[in-house]
Order: sequence, then C-alpha cells, then structure tokens
Amino acid sequence: MKKRPIVKKKTREQRSIRLGQKRPHTLRGKVVSDKMHKTIVVEIQRSRQHPIYKKIYLISSKIKAHDEKEEAKVGDLVEIETCRPISKDKHFKLKRVIK
Repeated sequence: MKKRPIVKKKTREQRSIRLGQKRPHTLRGKVVSDKMHKTIVVEIQRSRQHPIYKKIYLISSKIKAHDEKEEAKVGDLVEIETCRPISKDKHFKLKRVIK
C-alpha cells in the first residue's frame, strides 16, 4: 500500500483566486465630504508622467465610499477598499481612518 503525499492546505487568498474572486483593491485618499447619510466622498490623487514631455502631473478623482459607523470626518486621511456595488455610485467601503 502506497502512502499518500502530504499536501499543504491552501490559504484563503489562494482558494479565492482559484475560484475567480479577486482580492479587494485598496486606495488612500482625503475625505472631501461627509454630508450624505453613511456615505463619504474621498479624493484620490495619483501622479503621472507625460509620455512625450516627461513632466509629472497630478490626477485627482472623487470616489464615493460606504461609511457604516460614520466615523470619518472632512479632512481625514482614509483607506478604502472595493466591495460589491452598494448603490449606483458606491463600490467602495471604508477600511480604516488613518488620521
């Protein structure tokens, strides 16, 4: 009788990737508005380099995120991650308030 080889168990992330699920995408930004109920608007800034002139410039985009406990205030630096669509515009949720 042959002994079966010991197989290491796969981590949760490895199993989810195999099933076609992606890891949550996280972004950092500054809270611009918290006037909506359980919703914050986060401004994300990215820097890009122009392909021809090589000048570095900033691109900013505003993203609506779900804030269940309403803990983030205007001016806070926050981290948000992707989630299932909560509404027409909200596809992110608040992960943590950095400062």
